[in-house]
Amino acid sequence: MFTRRHMPSLDGAIGWVNSEPLGPDELRGHVVLVNFWTLTCINWLRQEPHVRAWSQAYRGDGLVVIGVHTPEFAFEHDIDRVRGATGVRAIDYPVAVDSNYAIWSAFANHYWPALYFVDGDGLIRDHHFGEGRYEQSERVIQSLLGIERELVSVQGVGVEAEADWDNLRTPETYLGYGRGENFASSSGAALDQSSSYELRERLGLNEWGLSGSWTIGRERVVLDQPSGRIAYRFHARDVHLVLFAGSHNPIEFRVLLDGEAPGPSHGLDVDPDGHGVLRDGRLYQLVRQAGEVHDRLLEIEFLDSGAEAYVFTCG
Repeated sequence: MFTRRHMPSLDGAIGWVNSEPLGPDELRGHVVLVNFWTLTCINWLRQEPHVRAWSQAYRGDGLVVIGVHTPEFAFEHDIDRVRGATGVRAIDYPVAVDSNYAIWSAFANHYWPALYFVDGDGLIRDHHFGEGRYEQSERVIQSLLGIERELVSVQGVGVEAEADWDNLRTPETYLGYGRGENFASSSGAALDQSSSYELRERLGLNEWGLSGSWTIGRERVVLDQPSGRIAYRFHARDVHLVLFAGSHNPIEFRVLLDGEAPGPSHGLDVDPDGHGVLRDGRLYQLVRQAGEVHDRLLEIEFLDSGAEAYVFTCG
């Protein structure tokens, strides 16, 4: 059973984007929607078109949407990177930069994305974790505002497009040893030290492997010498990979599907020949399968050292 409680303080943010700091005085009498997110999260990216649309549709009725960016990976702590993400996603509502997890802890939150619905008296009246439930969530907003009208129409495009749930058989796959699984290597993983790896002749569904000289760390794998590869067997329409280049960018890479250029199945960050460039720390869409979805082998080769890979996500 959901227990109502007062919305916690937003103190503890290291900065704000699109707004001066907001507190009880500024929010009093407003319906507030608090959205926890992190810029590399595919689940948040697919939810964001709805949150953006609600902010635009209901701000005139008294709704205040507040994004809270709480980073999952170390490179996401950079406030300039958060500012850049809000620009790319056309987010014009206030965003609290919660790099020290102060607001996350105050809400006792555990999820990206998470929505908290707050009434005009400052009471949390509902919450939702993860994607989906969009119609119900919008009805909650309308109920708290005391209005009833036709729901907004939302169609995510590009990386924001809804997943092909009927054909999704590959889960989120972390590459760092802290949460990693399904690593397939005949020699096993050497943790926190540079080691050479070879790909197995065949990977099973949802398994991944390395080729070349890599360091497997707690939250990422890092390429130590040029021309290293990551291979991944998946079953999904889309494949994304969170990447960062540190001070080494730009780093060119090439993607192959079943040993060939992806052609019409290339993702947004790859051309039909499979070529892409790693510049910013973010989620890269490598594959969007054209036509029937079936098991495929993805290989991504980085031409220069320094590439950092964090997690595969599919859709």
